[in-house]
Amino acid sequence: MRSLSARRSLGTLVVAAGALLVSAVPAFAHVTVQPGSVQQGGYSAVAFRVPNESDTASTVKVEVNLPMDHPMASVRTQPIPGWTAVLEKSKLDKPLDSHGQQITEAVSKITWTANDGTKIGPGQYQDFAVSLGALPTDTDKLTFKALQTYDNGDVVRWIEEAKDGQPEPSKPAPALKLAKAADAAAAADHHSADSTGKQEAAAPAAKSSDSTARTLGVVGIVVGVLGAALGAAGLRRRSDRS
Repeated sequence: MRSLSARRSLGTLVVAAGALLVSAVPAFAHVTVQPGSVQQGGYSAVAFRVPNESDTASTVKVEVNLPMDHPMASVRTQPIPGWTAVLEKSKLDKPLDSHGQQITEAVSKITWTANDGTKIGPGQYQDFAVSLGALPTDTDKLTFKALQTYDNGDVVRWIEEAKDGQPEPSKPAPALKLAKAADAAAAADHHSADSTGKQEAAAPAAKSSDSTARTLGVVGIVVGVLGAALGAAGLRRRSDRS
């Protein structure tokens, strides 16, 4: 009976430790917008970062849908060797005023297609740079639904919108946060306080190191829990034999 109880206790600890480990490991394979936050009302260059999730197939097409509830008059792509970009426009219900001109249509979709011999292979990623503007001032976030096509025909739909207070969806749509001008200026002043530039360089590294340290710490705890459980089970088996 003691042996059975020990096995059950060990199984419970293993399940709990596994759940803890999974929750500690961040998701790295999502399609994202880099940087994640820019200033409202201005023009910014961002990049859609597309990692290849598959171990056996390669990404050959990426489609990004721009939010037409907040259209932008200027959308330009940066040339990428080996990729062809096509911009699709849609009519606007309400024209945009851009530098005194009335804009009646705006880019609603960008499609990047790999040329022959080009792909995003397993273990690789590609940044697709875009200049956007003028960014809206009446929202704090833009959501870009994206589709990722593999050379085996699989299509991953990054179209699920994250909701406040809810767990992150499994296939979240790339989102770009928009900061008010005052907030963005304050952040810029804070970073420029260090004239040597060391503060800017050290902050991302520190954040990354802190995240890595936390993950490694949790992994260490998990390993310790499993080791203690295995040791206790071994002692109980010895006690039962004696």
